[in-house]
Formats: sequence, C-alpha cells, structure tokens
Amino acid sequence: MKLHFLVLLLSLAFLSPLQAADKNLEQERIRQRVEQIRSGSGLEIEGNQISSGLVLPALYEQRDYTLIWSRQESVNQLFNVLENIDEDGLSPADYHLDKLRELRSRIENAHSSDTGIAADYDILLTDSLIRLGYHLLVGKVDPVQLDSNWNMDQAIGSLDMILQMAQSIDTAMVTELVESLRPQLPVYAALKAALMRYRQIEQQGGWPSVPEGVVLKRGMSDPRVTDIRKRLAVTGELPAAELGSTLYDEAVEMAVELFQRHHNLAADGATGAATLAAMNVPVEDRIGQIRVNLERARWVFHNLSDEFVLVDIAGFQVLYFRGGKLIWRTRAQVGTPFRKTPVFKSRITYLEINPTWTVPPTILNKDILPKLWDDPAYLQKRDMQVIQYNGTPVDASTIDWSLYPGKDFPYLIRQNPGPRNALGRIKFMFPNEHLVYLHDTPSKSLFERSERTFSSGCIRIENPYSFAELLLKSDEWDTEKIVEVVDSKIKISVSLPSPVTVVLLYWTVNAETDEHIVFKKDIYNRDAAILVGLKQPFKFRKNPIINPDEKTKSSNKSNQMK
Repeated sequence: MKLHFLVLLLSLAFLSPLQAADKNLEQERIRQRVEQIRSGSGLEIEGNQISSGLVLPALYEQRDYTLIWSRQESVNQLFNVLENIDEDGLSPADYHLDKLRELRSRIENAHSSDTGIAADYDILLTDSLIRLGYHLLVGKVDPVQLDSNWNMDQAIGSLDMILQMAQSIDTAMVTELVESLRPQLPVYAALKAALMRYRQIEQQGGWPSVPEGVVLKRGMSDPRVTDIRKRLAVTGELPAAELGSTLYDEAVEMAVELFQRHHNLAADGATGAATLAAMNVPVEDRIGQIRVNLERARWVFHNLSDEFVLVDIAGFQVLYFRGGKLIWRTRAQVGTPFRKTPVFKSRITYLEINPTWTVPPTILNKDILPKLWDDPAYLQKRDMQVIQYNGTPVDASTIDWSLYPGKDFPYLIRQNPGPRNALGRIKFMFPNEHLVYLHDTPSKSLFERSERTFSSGCIRIENPYSFAELLLKSDEWDTEKIVEVVDSKIKISVSLPSPVTVVLLYWTVNAETDEHIVFKKDIYNRDAAILVGLKQPFKFRKNPIINPDEKTKSSNKSNQMK
C-alpha cells in the first residue's frame, strides 16, 4: 500500500507556528511526555488522551525531542483537513480539534505563561495526524470485532522503514498527504459527494413522508400523489415544477421507476409497499448508510490489484474489474438471511465444467435427510447417489432413512453432473474455509427477482459461460468451446492462466457520482453495528498494523500502531 504516504503522515513534523523562548524547556517537556508514554502509564494533555504509543514516541526520539510542527503552513493545512473531515463520514472530535483550537488561540493571544504549552500543542498535533491517517488507511471500526471470518486486515510495514523515510520529508504537504491516504477508487469520492448532497437535503428539512394506502399506478388520481411528487422532487427524480397535480401521470411513473432503480427495487413504476417504505426512510438514515459504506471502503479499497472480481452481496451482482475499470457484470443470487454469504477475500485459481455436487454437512442435515425420510425417491428425482467417503457407491435402498437425522449419517450424498445439478454446469473455485464458491444454477427464473437471497451461502451467477471466457483469457476457451465441453457431460478442471483476486463484500450503497447513487436493503442487518462504532470514541484496534522492529517490540508489549 502507499507506505510513503503514511510516512509523510508521521513526519509532517517540522512545523509549529510557535517560537518558544526557551527551546531547552520545550525539549525537556517533550522528553518527559515521551518517557511517560513509553512507561505505559499513558498521557493526557488537558483531558485529551494521546493514543499513539509507538509511532509518536519514536518520531520524537528521532527528532531529539524537538518541536515537529514548525511550519505555520502545515499547521494551517492540518486544521483545514480536520475542519472538513466530516466529509469522509468521520468525526473531528476524534482528532482533538476543539482542544487544538483552544491551544492555538491561547498561544496566539499569549494568554498562557506556561512554557510547556508549545510542547503540548506540538504533541497533540502529531497525535491528531497519526489518528487521522490510521482511520483513512484502515478504518475506524475494527471489522474483525464484527466478523470473525474477516481476512482482509492490512499491514503497513516496519517502524524503522517508516521513520527512515520520514526523515527525508521537510516540506509542508499535509493536504496532499491526507488525500493520498484516502482510498483512490472513484467510488470513494462519489460517496463523499453523495454524503455532502444528502447532508444539504437534511439541512433543508429533509423530505416529506408519503401516507400509506393502496398501490398507486399510472392513470390513478389520489391526494397522496402530491406527496409523492414532493418527495421525488427533493432527491431529483422529478422536476420541482411538477408538484401540484394529484394525477399519477407518465411523468410520475417515470420518476418512480428512476427512484426504484436508485433503491435496488423492481422498476415497475408503481408505488407499492416496498417503494413506499423506501420513500419514507428518513434522510438521517440515508446519511448514516453512506457513512457506513465510506468506512467499508476504507477497510478494503487500498490494496486491490488492477484485476479483481467483486461480489456485491447486498446488490446481488458480481463485477469484474481489469486495469482498474469495470469490464463485466452479472446478476447474482446470494445466501438467505439464515445462511448468509460470508465476507472474505481469496483468489480464483481454476474452474470446473460439469461439476458434481457433494452436499455440505449443513444442507445434508437440515434439508436433504429430512426430505429423504418422507420421500425415499428424492435422490433419484435429483440424480443424486449415496457414496462412501472413499467414493464407493452405496445402494440407497439398503438405508433405513428413518434413522436420520436422529444420528450421524455415515455416508456422503453426491449429485451427478447435468442440468439438474445444484451448481449448474460450471463452478469457479477459490480456497476458503466456508466452502463458498461462484457457480451456475438451474434456478434461472430467480434472477428476475429484485431481492435474490435464495442460496445456502454460495453465489449463483447468471452468465457463467461469459465469466469463464473472461477468466481463462484464451482463444481456445471461447464460449463455443465451453458449451461444447458442457454438452459432453464430462467433468473437467481448467486452471486460470493466473489467479484472479475475488472479494466478497457486503456493500449497501453504490455511488458512481453524487447523482447516481443506489441504496440497497440491509439484508443481513449489518449496517447498524458499524454506525454505532463510528460514533464511539477513538481507539486503536487490538491487532497491530505496523510491525515494530525487535528492539521496539521489547519495549512496547502492546504492539499497537500507534
């Protein structure tokens, strides 16, 4: 990742507006403060906790305990960044802004005779920037605390490397630094713009609610149509000049269709229960939803390669990026709320054409065995067979199904290749402990639903042949060749020329521009916990993101960034 930018963060260090009369006193004050941090007893400056127990002390030691912030330009840049950090969905309170303002005012107006105020101000500025860089690089909320399956933690590098690079930085580049620390994918900037737009809507009073009632369609007249017109005018789906009529005309129908597309709903142009519910979500909730997804972007969007596959779980789609650009997308079906598709990162290494399907233990015990108890012909209907663990077939007619699921089933059940196979005709393999994959499906009609939570955790995709052709990147493996192999019903594995990163991400807002934003239903109810975390006071997460050198480890058992 952009280590040199973090280095800049740690080194904007030359720079206080202060010209203290007694440099020795300042130096001694900083030394004492650093020693207090190193001792593990913690440090507060006028009620503000200094959080950095590793990077800040090491930086001041490298500078021989002299003031770091000696350039007024850099101080001004930092203040400007902090005063606008709410545009990232973050809180200025996390970065000591109020206390920094107070100390700056006291210094500028010479209201304090404390010769140590310059040192304290300098330390607080440094801790503020370290905190901010930490949040922009890895997020404020720790995803590991929310999801034990999380495997996308970031590591930045060694402390020695950071400090060595920091010594070469002697220009005021705080603004550029902070911008470089943000995720650089366009979606992050678009989400920031959308957040600003919806906050403006909030400041202007939000939008009116639409009363409940019958489903409204084109050609109907109803007093509620006026409320719908006013609601859609606020978010731009309907021109503000068309507000007075109670007629549900073509303009309203088209505006409702656009609103439905903006909220991942079936775009039928009618205002039914789902559309009405989306219209009546308060603007404050939409602001929170945008903030949550800015945080998710900070978790994930720093270290993605130029080529990757993104599974948009809440959006029921799969997207393929190459050269940093979207080249393909398809509709998907994901796990039900009771069998959620997990969030993790892996690499697609090969695909299987005409796969068999060995029924996973959870599905076997909860779904298949109860059905076999009631209907022993179930296996034959679905072209399944019972096998031993070594693959030897077992005569299903010899099994007393009434014993199961009363006790452990001693065999496996496998579905043969073919059109009825639960995995369809092709599946895409990437190592993971969840036994979750992308695959074809015989349940094609379900792709027409707007909410597609039908699987047991795997991701069913609508256009698997074109996806396979893109992944294989070979004239030999065009769609015609893939179909030919499918028709042979012979199971084969085909390795990709090189592995392709796949990220399964729970993402409840899409934004291409501030005008083109799509809000999605929080199908697994995961947004609330992140929003709560964003409102909590600052703290470093438990797992380190900087690897200290050996001598630093011995004196810093907490192993934080910091």
